[in-house]
Amino acid sequence: MSENAAEFVGDIPEHYDVGLGPNLFLDFAEELSRACCDGTPTNVLELAAGTGIVSRKLRDRLPPEVSLLVTDLNAPMLAVAQSKFAEGEAVDFAVADAMDLTFDDATFDLLVCQFGVMFFPDKPTAFREAARILKPGGRFVFNVFSAMQENPYSQIAYAVPAQFFPGEPPGFYKVPFHYGNPEKVREDLKNAGWQKVTHKTIRLKKKITNPEGFARGLVFGNPLIDEIRSRRGVDPEAVTAAVLRALTVTFGPTDMVMPLEAKMFSCTAT
Repeated sequence: MSENAAEFVGDIPEHYDVGLGPNLFLDFAEELSRACCDGTPTNVLELAAGTGIVSRKLRDRLPPEVSLLVTDLNAPMLAVAQSKFAEGEAVDFAVADAMDLTFDDATFDLLVCQFGVMFFPDKPTAFREAARILKPGGRFVFNVFSAMQENPYSQIAYAVPAQFFPGEPPGFYKVPFHYGNPEKVREDLKNAGWQKVTHKTIRLKKKITNPEGFARGLVFGNPLIDEIRSRRGVDPEAVTAAVLRALTVTFGPTDMVMPLEAKMFSCTAT
């Protein structure tokens, strides 16, 4: 997995879950879980589950007898995810690397991944692993963010911190938004052996809940905060305040509504 993906540690998971979850991930999780659970899966694996935003929705939608294994590369993210489940619920947790899965061939009939594929440094390898562990007819359902220009909050989250570091802008936000071209995704899937692939574009108009919390999540809820701290000399709180000002200018001081766009792929194993 990529270095950036491996750095969702420390206090990042809590900021991610509280600041970014309600604004960026919850509605897409609803779309993804609905698409996943329209069949009759019996053994489900989630990759790059993060703080369990999709995991919770999957467990709520799936019949209680269906097995759900929730995985992520980062134990601190999984710890937040696990806190969302009561003792006795049919869900297990494990640290797993999407490019080197330890599961037997043809183990699962549904594989789910929300906004994790963009971080896989070798995507065809991860896609081959996904095909290997799925039963024939099993599905791999995942989403990726569209380009930055379709998600203008991301342009703010990249450009505003860059103003504090002339000549050495933090680069984290380029990673989640570099994989929004569906033809490139399809090419990588084809190179990994996938033949039955469909995709659709999901566009949302999202009201920003708690703009201060959202701005804080954009700075503290991902490895951007480590980039800021490692460069020294800039108070992350000053960056957060600048991000909030830019959000207010862009989306308005009240009833802040922003466009969001992602691509959702559904792949069937042969």
